[in-house]
Amino acid sequence: MRLSPLQIAQIRQSAAESFGPEARVWLFGSRVDDRKRGGDIDLLVQTRALSPDVALRCKIRMLGLLESRLGERKIDLVIEQPDDTRPIVRVAHETGLAL
Repeated sequence: MRLSPLQIAQIRQSAAESFGPEARVWLFGSRVDDRKRGGDIDLLVQTRALSPDVALRCKIRMLGLLESRLGERKIDLVIEQPDDTRPIVRVAHETGLAL
């Protein structure tokens, strides 16, 4: 995994502050592979059921917190809610690592 322990802690803290302490985070994509270089940070946040507008506000808040804590970098953030059947969610769970 190409994230430092400090970066992992900052991601987890940002998710908890944005979505609540029950939020779980997965890293997926190229950052999971130590042999690759560069790439954006692909994150999936699993949370309780939220209305679309609340989920969007939480996502924007988390991205803002991550920018202030990790610096300006490309971060893709997928929000998974209960019973989410999107392929990206399945892929994140199958290939990603829980933080």
